[in-house]
Amino acid sequence: MAALIKGLKLASQISSKNPALFALAARNAHGWNKDFKPGKFPETDKEREAAARKYGLHPSEYQPYENDGTGIGDYPKLADVPVEARDPYYPYDFPELKRNLHDPMHAETPLWSEDRFGTAEPTRFSMKFYWLSFLGVMAGSIGVYYWLEDYKMFRPVMAKQYPRDGPHYTFESK
Repeated sequence: MAALIKGLKLASQISSKNPALFALAARNAHGWNKDFKPGKFPETDKEREAAARKYGLHPSEYQPYENDGTGIGDYPKLADVPVEARDPYYPYDFPELKRNLHDPMHAETPLWSEDRFGTAEPTRFSMKFYWLSFLGVMAGSIGVYYWLEDYKMFRPVMAKQYPRDGPHYTFESK
């Protein structure tokens, strides 16, 4: 406990002597800005260029969401590409998240993160084939069940033998 208190005092002394260093370290923590709020929807070309610079995109790459009152504002509309589709061998700044520092994040990041379902690659067969295979297996299982319903299966076990029911074995020769 004493070490924790000494550490907190040391941190406050360092931050009071050099607040710029502390602010820089807090600001660059994983590229996240807790005070981030998207600006208003860009209506002129100058506003679009300023918004593109704000998010680190080229003006030709910048495409905002529609102004439908959802509150997304000038945030760029990024491609709906799941994280698992990104190159796993690229030297990312944060390889566990497959992203670089200050890369714009998708507005619906929780839907496209690597622990969610993604459409990284096309399926091998069509959905019609998958459904027909599933229904075929289920129909076959139900058919076999009803076909064999009359043939009951059981373990062949003899009746339990108790001493009170009489001798069940003898050691005498006949």
